[in-house]
Amino acid sequence: MDENGIVEGLKTKIATLISRYETLRGQNETLAAQLEACRADLSDKEEKLKQQKQKLDNLQLTLAFTGAGGDKSEAKRKIARLIKDVDKCMEMLGE
Repeated sequence: MDENGIVEGLKTKIATLISRYETLRGQNETLAAQLEACRADLSDKEEKLKQQKQKLDNLQLTLAFTGAGGDKSEAKRKIARLIKDVDKCMEMLGE
């Protein structure tokens, strides 16, 4: 094989590598954008779930206070837990 053949073979291989690199780089950018979108969507859904759990807790507490099928002992436990949480916060503020 002469020098021109070797050079042409190297040029072809380099061109192939560059093409593959550009393709993979484009795919990587696309996947990175999709990942970021998924992370944002997950964060949004986690926040909505947190809000729904808070609404559920509030509803259960309201039902417990009104006696409409709620358990009064459960309301007392929740109130006691809330009081403990407030006490802990006050202790932390006092330190």
